[in-house]
Amino acid sequence: MKYYVYVLESTKDGRLYKGHTNRLEERLKEHNSGKTSSTKGYRPWVLVYHEEYDSEREAIEREKYFKTGSGREYLKNKIRPRGAIEYLPAGPPDRQAGRQGASEL
Repeated sequence: MKYYVYVLESTKDGRLYKGHTNRLEERLKEHNSGKTSSTKGYRPWVLVYHEEYDSEREAIEREKYFKTGSGREYLKNKIRPRGAIEYLPAGPPDRQAGRQGASEL
């Protein structure tokens, strides 16, 4: 059985979600149908990156790495090569502006 580490991007606000599964296509459908509470509010999702492993343990370790600072940097370079528009982890610019405005009050 093959296991996958995958990265989804929300088309709503550009955030990334990292996970692992042995059913990649079905898992993407679950995320987009709202069955996963942590991703439900940011639908729709698109698969932007994945890797295949022979064991679940390897997939879990890789997923943990992707959630570290160096793993996020690795993904940024893979998904958004140099010269591309940078990924904004805090959300779209209009959300960031709203935060600035609130602190000015």
